[in-house]
Amino acid sequence: TEVANNVTEFIFLGLSQDPGMQPMSFALFLLFCIVIMVGNLLILLMVFSDPRLQTPMYFFLSNLSFVDIAYSSATAPKMIADFISEKKTISYWGCVTQMFTFHFFGCAEIFVLTVMAFDRYADICQPLRYTTIMSGNACIVLASLSWLGALGHSFVQTLLTFHLPFCNNRVIDHYVCDHPVLKLACADTTLVNMLVIANSGLISLGRFLILLASYTIILFSLCKQSSESRCKALSTCGSHFTVVTFFFVPCIFIYLHPSTTFPLDKNLLENLNTLSSQ
Repeated sequence: TEVANNVTEFIFLGLSQDPGMQPMSFALFLLFCIVIMVGNLLILLMVFSDPRLQTPMYFFLSNLSFVDIAYSSATAPKMIADFISEKKTISYWGCVTQMFTFHFFGCAEIFVLTVMAFDRYADICQPLRYTTIMSGNACIVLASLSWLGALGHSFVQTLLTFHLPFCNNRVIDHYVCDHPVLKLACADTTLVNMLVIANSGLISLGRFLILLASYTIILFSLCKQSSESRCKALSTCGSHFTVVTFFFVPCIFIYLHPSTTFPLDKNLLENLNTLSSQ
């Protein structure tokens, strides 16, 4: 602990070290961030202001929009500011906070997306029992479990990383406090690295497989319905599955791919993950 306390700040290398790319990257990511924030705020405003949208599907959609806003706020402002900053630093406790919030809202998004798939399954495959299955209390319980699960994940992930001692190396080869922080620890990180991968990668992989199973059942169920019902269901499920794919595939690759291979690809994939999830 005494060694760790000697490290007061970390330095990010960022997405690119090319000075010529910084202004364009700043403008591009700032635009993305504004569009994402405004879009999700409009969704929240629409859901809460229209009584016709007080349904389980829109309840979880509002949860997802809130998560997206918070997830963006956990990393995007610092990353955007670093594009035009000569010194890309973050304090030790700032790094701890960023990792916790990054994993908290990222994992919450995973759980909410999974619950949304279950909601679609109940609506399409169990239409007569839908209101019973997805009652108001059931929705609150499912949302609460999603947030509590994310809280447990982020607490474990942050504790595993920052209980390690840190020495003189303070340069993080990344743009956010995440898995690369482990490389700076002056201790054997083999076991911790495996636990981090299990905590993050297997959650992503497991939930993705559950979602695939849900959509497989939904597709088989749609074959028995009318063409009008199929089109309506596919339009809803298609957009959800697109978000799921863009969110989960980079997550799974980042945490299950060997950390010593293709570091640039990992950065680009996590960047895609951050943008697509927002």
